[in-house]
Amino acid sequence: MDTKPFPAVPGENAVIITRVADRQWHALDDDLVVGRGHAEHRPDGRLFVSIDAWHDAAFDRLAEAMSAALPAPLYTVVDEADVELTAGWRRAGFTVRRREWEYAVPTDPRVTGLQAVLPPSGVTIVPAGQADERLLRALDRSIRDEVEATVGWRSMPAEVVPRPEGDTIVDPSAYAVAAAQDRYLGLIRVARVKRPRIGLVAVLAGEQRRGIARALLAHALGALHRSGSATAWTEVHESNRAASALFRGLGARPTGSNLELVR
Repeated sequence: MDTKPFPAVPGENAVIITRVADRQWHALDDDLVVGRGHAEHRPDGRLFVSIDAWHDAAFDRLAEAMSAALPAPLYTVVDEADVELTAGWRRAGFTVRRREWEYAVPTDPRVTGLQAVLPPSGVTIVPAGQADERLLRALDRSIRDEVEATVGWRSMPAEVVPRPEGDTIVDPSAYAVAAAQDRYLGLIRVARVKRPRIGLVAVLAGEQRRGIARALLAHALGALHRSGSATAWTEVHESNRAASALFRGLGARPTGSNLELVR
C-alpha cells in the first residue's frame, strides 16, 4: 500500500492518496473516502483511467498521483455534457483526442426502411450464434488488418471487454455474418449487456458498396425488433461521415457525444 499526503486548500485538512491495489487509488479526507481512481488496459493495449471524486481537490490529487505512478500515454472517456468532469481532466493535462457521437437507432423496419433489404446475389446472412468460429475469426483478423493498414484500428471505438492475449473475438454468439460459398465477407456485432448496442459493422474492402452492410443492419435490427427491443444504440467517430449518414438514413437520432482524452 502506497500512501501520500497532498495539501488541500489552505486551512483545510490534507487529502491523503492511498494506492489500495495495483491499479486502484483512494482519496481520504480525515479518514473519509472522498474519491476513487481506477486504471485498466483496454483490448487494444491502451491504459484508461477513471476518477470518481466528491470535490475538485480530491479529483486533482488523484489525477496527480495516478499520472505520476502510471506509464504514459494515459486515456480516459467522458460524456461531453459533463463539463465539470471534462474540466478536471483538462486541469490534469489531458487533451481531446477524439469525439464520438452516440445514436439511438430504431429497430422497426417500417421506420428504418429496411423491410425490403436483402443481401446481394450469392451472399447469405448467418444469424448470431450460428457462425463458423474459424471463418469468423479469419474474417475479423482480415478486417482488422485492413483497418490497421489505413486509418488504424485505434481510430475505432475502444471496447471495454477483457479478452485473452491476441484474441479479438470474445463472444462469437454476438456476431451475425454475411457469407459467400467458402468465406465470410462482413460482420455485425450486437452486445446486450444493459441495452442493445451495435458495436461493430464491417465489410471486407473488396466487398464494399454491394449493400452488405445494409443487409447486416436489416438482419440485426429486425431481430432486435422481433425480440421486443424498440431501440439500439451505437457510437460513430465524428470524422466517419459515411457511417453517420448511414445511421441517420435509418432514422437514428443523436443522443449525445463522448470525448476520448489523452495525456
